Amino acid sequence: MSLRPKRHTQTSLVLLLLFLLGSGFLTTSLLSYYASRDSIRQNIVDTELPLTSDTIYSEIQKDLIRPTQIASMMSRDTFLRDWALAGEQNPEPVTRYLREIQDHYGTFTAFFISEQTRTYYQAKGVLKQVNENEPRDAWYFRVRNMKEPYEISVDPDMANDDRLTFFINFKVFDYQERFIGVAGVGLTVDAVVKLVDDYQRRYDRNIFFTDRNGHLVLTGAGGGPMGAHRGQPLSEVPGLENLLAVLPQPRSGDYRYDEHQRGHFLNVRYIPELEWFLFVDKHEEGALAAVRHSLYLNLLICLLVTIIVLTLVSLVIRRYQQRIAALAITDSLTNLPNRRGFELHVEQALQEAQRDSSPLSAVMLDLDNFKLINDQHGHLAGDEVLRRFAERLRAALRQSDILCRWGGEEFILLLKNTDRHAAHELAEKLRQHCAEQRYPVGGEALQVTVSLGLSQWRPGEALHDLLGRTDRALYRAKQAGRDRVCLDL
Repeated sequence: MSLRPKRHTQTSLVLLLLFLLGSGFLTTSLLSYYASRDSIRQNIVDTELPLTSDTIYSEIQKDLIRPTQIASMMSRDTFLRDWALAGEQNPEPVTRYLREIQDHYGTFTAFFISEQTRTYYQAKGVLKQVNENEPRDAWYFRVRNMKEPYEISVDPDMANDDRLTFFINFKVFDYQERFIGVAGVGLTVDAVVKLVDDYQRRYDRNIFFTDRNGHLVLTGAGGGPMGAHRGQPLSEVPGLENLLAVLPQPRSGDYRYDEHQRGHFLNVRYIPELEWFLFVDKHEEGALAAVRHSLYLNLLICLLVTIIVLTLVSLVIRRYQQRIAALAITDSLTNLPNRRGFELHVEQALQEAQRDSSPLSAVMLDLDNFKLINDQHGHLAGDEVLRRFAERLRAALRQSDILCRWGGEEFILLLKNTDRHAAHELAEKLRQHCAEQRYPVGGEALQVTVSLGLSQWRPGEALHDLLGRTDRALYRAKQAGRDRVCLDL
């Protein structure tokens, strides 16, 4: 009996379940991943980066408001104007005045430049004479000629080792509103750099500033994007080469670019006070690391669940198939092998007998007058007698003997390593044993005798020939009066 169709069916079912479970789990996990990824990206663009940009901008404005007020006060200070109008006779009073401004208000520097003498006064004394031909003095002449009362600029401070400084430059006018110079204060950009570094570490994003031409003017301590340094144009930064072409002038916006196959999100804010752009840059790898980890974990769990389910299904199918196979070769009433089961057993027994040249005998049994039991006591009683007969007959046999229900009230017995003579002796014992048994049915103790036909297998003989000879021997036993053993001729 071939099992290939069953194995093919089991394999097909397992593969179908694998496809359904795998597709379902994979689809669910990927949909969840993409939904989470899109949500994180949207949160980065709409919330995280603008919030960081707003915070940085607010901090800069907060740092610049008070110095702006101080510089405005200096531009209207009567002492400073009177001293300048009096001819700047002695620099000591104005130096002391600037030093007091610097110490009292905690500014990085305080200065005054006279239009009359072009002298640059600073808290440490006279710094130099400004000159129109000196590039570093161009800011003064720009302020002198502009319409606005003041400007905020970022330049190296000559008085403090060229440290980058926020300068608030206010025009100073005399009492007739004639221009007499520029006064103001300066703040070091270190506070902004520390703020940038703090936010970069805390939120895993890169923060930097550029001028309107796209040159880096302020970065964290570790440099700008991809390690770019101050003064370097964005066109030299990998991934940002084409940004200047779409950079808003002078508006804010959100952008995305790729660098070495890593996606980046940019929030750009224009700072009109400085004419700078504030960039907040975040690559999505770090932001998506957690959700990717969740995806991998979900896929691993789904894989384990799929393996467990498929293993359980395979075990259930295997047990079910074994159960079906057992039912197919087992008689449900007596739990003995049926004809199909006998064919499996006898095929193996014939191969062993052929290989080992050992004797093999077959005995066919038939319960005598069993129809009378069914007619007088009913088929249920007859089934009960058959069941108990099979139990007692099986108990009387050797472990190696194969007993099967051939059909109805007929049974067949296969005796391994047993020749004709020994088989006849065993058959006689069985006949006597069966005749001695009693079966209680409906208040009666019924006796059942058996007729037996016996034959020995001949080497090379086919199964149907062996069974034919055995059946003919059984027929003779019945014709001879039943309750006896007959051998094949």
